[in-house]
Amino acid sequence: MEITKESNIAEIVREHPETVAILFDYGVHCVGCHAASFENLGQGLQAHGLSEEKIEKIIKEMNEKIKETKKAEEKK
Repeated sequence: MEITKESNIAEIVREHPETVAILFDYGVHCVGCHAASFENLGQGLQAHGLSEEKIEKIIKEMNEKIKETKKAEEKK
């Protein structure tokens, strides 16, 4: 699953918990809140006042983290 602005926040957290730290780094601490179950990532990040440029950066970092985690798991 590649993360996009349309990805559901709760699904991201459930399927890729390694991405939560990235959200926390940007001050987005609501990964477990009620809105996370129906809000997509773009909506959630915009609600936190993040610019479009910052949102794209976060999504890129999250996808890179998922790839790193997957490679590490394959080496086990």
